[in-house]
Amino acid sequence: MIDEKQLLNKIFSVNHNTFSSVCNDVFEYQYLNNTTFNQWCRLLKKEPVKQEGINSLNDYIDKIPFLPISFFKSHEIKTTEFTPAITFESSGTTQQNTSKHFVKDLAVYEESFLKGFHLFYGDINKYCILALLPSYLERTGSSLVLMADKLIKLSGHTQSGFYLNDLEALQKTLVELEASKQPTILLGVTFALLDFLELYPIELKHTIIMETGGMKGRKKEMTRMEVQKQLMKGSGVEIVHSEYGMTELLSQGYSFGKGIFNCPPWMKVLVRKEDNPLHVSTVGKGLINIIDLANISSCSFIATDDVGIVYEDGSFEVLGRMDNSDIRGCSLMYN
Repeated sequence: MIDEKQLLNKIFSVNHNTFSSVCNDVFEYQYLNNTTFNQWCRLLKKEPVKQEGINSLNDYIDKIPFLPISFFKSHEIKTTEFTPAITFESSGTTQQNTSKHFVKDLAVYEESFLKGFHLFYGDINKYCILALLPSYLERTGSSLVLMADKLIKLSGHTQSGFYLNDLEALQKTLVELEASKQPTILLGVTFALLDFLELYPIELKHTIIMETGGMKGRKKEMTRMEVQKQLMKGSGVEIVHSEYGMTELLSQGYSFGKGIFNCPPWMKVLVRKEDNPLHVSTVGKGLINIIDLANISSCSFIATDDVGIVYEDGSFEVLGRMDNSDIRGCSLMYN
């Protein structure tokens, strides 16, 4: 019998050589303990394979049934029965159903985003964290707000904090931090960052701008290059960082510029063909599938509505969304 605690230890210590084996363990665990995922597997006539035949992800990637992300709107996606410690919910209009991610143990989410952050940015306590997340702060159930709040607290910097509508205070804080050469991360939803830098253009030399996507109809549709060009023009930075995450995931990808994202070791991005969704590849262009092993209490194998490219080194780019998919609050609007 697969033990969840043992699996978690494996997940957050996984590396390139052990990923396939741990992935198959998670597949088997969720196949046995997740009713919706099990039904989906049986419908597609898929089941876990024997470990002996697994040397790489390519050996059995076609054996994994990726659950359509829309199931998070229509079903309770749970591995084992439990009362959620927290439920993350996507934003949406009153006409839309929202995705719900039932999290069994909040500590798993925190371990995932903290280890991921450390992997890409180092120790959190060397940064001042400024969060510009209007619309997210104004509702409950946002995983992004919870992550930002934890990063703010762990930074230990007296000027770290959320900025909702007081853009003048944010500008003043940034001026002071720049004067003291304090490494800073300005984490913000895209439309809010654009609004801020349009009103208060500033020269930033010690600040990382990290956009999380999200326009919510607040601005005209723009390509990623157009967005980043405007952010660079208003701030003087040479590159704009990005975070790729969603309600249905407990892990994030990060971009250090040009929209090319990388994942932590326990997360993989793959692509499927639009005309043959069961054909999944580790490289190429198509619709994005995600393996997020941190999703141990929901489903680790998700077929998203995003369109993208996965490169030979495992990095990926998001090109947009399927035409017939719902427009979500934090969905990318880029072409």
